[in-house]
Amino acid sequence: MSSFETNPKDMKDLLVDIQAGKIQLPDFQRGWVWEDMRIRELLVSVAQSFPVGAVMMLETGGAVTFEQRGVEGVEPRPKAEDAKWLILDGQQRLTTLTQVLQLKTPVQTHNGRGKQMKLFYYWDIEKALQPDADLLDAIVAVDERRQQYGQFHRDVTLDLSTRERECLAMHFPCNAMFDAMAWMVDLSKVNPTRIQQFLEFQQAVIARFTGYKVPVIQLLKDTSKEAVCTVFEKVNTGGVALNVFELITATFAAEKFNLRDDWLGSVERNVQGRRTRLHAADLLRNVEASDFIQSITLLETRAKRRERLAELTKANAGVVPDEEKQQLPPVSAKRKTMLALSRTAYQAWAGKVELGYLQVPSFLRKQSIMRLRELPYQTQMVPLAAILAELDDKAWLTPVVFDKLSLWFWCGVLGELYGGAVETRIAKDVEEVLEWVENGGPLPATVSDASFDAQRLDRLYTRNSAAYKGVNVLVLRQGAQDWYFKSTVDKLDNDDMMSMDIHHIFPEDWCKKQGIKPAVFNSIVNKTPISYKANRKIGGAAPSAYLAKLQAEKLVALDANAMDALLQTHQVPAQFMRADDFEGFYAARKANLLALIEQAMGKAPLPHAEASSESDAAAEEAFAAAQAAEA
Repeated sequence: MSSFETNPKDMKDLLVDIQAGKIQLPDFQRGWVWEDMRIRELLVSVAQSFPVGAVMMLETGGAVTFEQRGVEGVEPRPKAEDAKWLILDGQQRLTTLTQVLQLKTPVQTHNGRGKQMKLFYYWDIEKALQPDADLLDAIVAVDERRQQYGQFHRDVTLDLSTRERECLAMHFPCNAMFDAMAWMVDLSKVNPTRIQQFLEFQQAVIARFTGYKVPVIQLLKDTSKEAVCTVFEKVNTGGVALNVFELITATFAAEKFNLRDDWLGSVERNVQGRRTRLHAADLLRNVEASDFIQSITLLETRAKRRERLAELTKANAGVVPDEEKQQLPPVSAKRKTMLALSRTAYQAWAGKVELGYLQVPSFLRKQSIMRLRELPYQTQMVPLAAILAELDDKAWLTPVVFDKLSLWFWCGVLGELYGGAVETRIAKDVEEVLEWVENGGPLPATVSDASFDAQRLDRLYTRNSAAYKGVNVLVLRQGAQDWYFKSTVDKLDNDDMMSMDIHHIFPEDWCKKQGIKPAVFNSIVNKTPISYKANRKIGGAAPSAYLAKLQAEKLVALDANAMDALLQTHQVPAQFMRADDFEGFYAARKANLLALIEQAMGKAPLPHAEASSESDAAAEEAFAAAQAAEA
């Protein structure tokens, strides 16, 4: 006799039972960890009637007993024994759906950088109904006040704080999904001309949610303890969904193509995988299968767009109307597009894209990025590899093309444009950079949009920041020399014995004794790459004292003029150091660093805002946040 049953259950009934405490969790289950983007992707899957995976539950009351707790966000129940079922697999999905669709409180989630957020989710009805809409773009998140803000959190750009405002904006709250009629009644009072549009949305989206069924595997209460533990151990993946590589691998397998062997290799088949060849280069050690597939998808979708444009150009005697251009298939790097990649497209592009990635280290070294730890953005490698794959090495190495690529690269780094969700930027960059390089097209948006606020230098504290890494590399590529060994840092750092790192110029102990605030002396303006030996010589002494010791070091002794010239390779003004003048030093070095940034970005940094107690407080807050992030 089977100890389990498999039944499709209405999603609504499951969520009602979760809220009522009839379905709970075994207490040892890990907490709910999904971030904002994964929540949106799950909602889109349900809206498209895509399967989101089976749920496995254990019937309570049998030989196997666990401490119970409610799903996160659900009000605690006084009697835990009221639970009829415990979730073994599917916790993350069910918790997400409960919080977004069933509860009336904001969802406590976080973004890709770990920032905690309290959000309500809405459907932008107009966007959801657009032909060929990407439903991910139709999902809107607002804060716990049900508002969205513009840049710097100043102006309210979307206010859904009342039902009337929701109806006027035609934004439907996800937590009204199972009570849509009540919302429509309010809409008829506030915005009656949009009732027909709402009915279309109800048919296209709401009906998918109200009719959605979840496959549920139910382990009955007579299931043995050994069986339950074995099952749980195998299915409890901690909320980690199948990634793109695994899903595409399963798709390609139906066509007798082993993507896993192609990427990872196979000892049994004596096949070396592409990952092995790429990871042989230190700068490519973090390239994952999803990055590689994303680069391929970018070039495949670009090729399709160009092919269709050529057809339209021919059909329209060389002039394509703007409305037809807008209908061209887009260059895309989104998950949805990656999953649609065909096996033939993968095989057609894989060799070329691999060569593109293999050229990335050469490009980075020419920017003076020699080690993986100096790479500002891993995400920027995806479009860079795709661009280099389309340009043969002779093309991208020509001065004109190389200068353009360098400008784009540094605008992305110093403009800090490649953090967080970057699928849209990646796609635009591949299309726009190649058009700019190959056909003299307009400046890519990353180049034209990028800016660097001069005040940002004051708040760069740790190497976790892409801009921090970028500024450090800009110093290195000026030929920075170590203060002890008197040789260029890039050469010394190839020797592990030298232990190069970024250290304070005016020592921390000295600064504290002078009453200089940590939020000031810990800025990158007061840091530079030097050896462990040099840092030991510096200790906590005043610059005027330790410079005399360093230039007299027997290994390579220098006179004062030579030592001053060496300091200048770090953009460090020697006269202020010899006078122990921190303020003069800080202003002069900051100006030098801003000049390097201007040169790299091809535009001047935004000028300083006027100093104020408010800006001092902001600096202290930024420093505290940086310390917390580093910890």
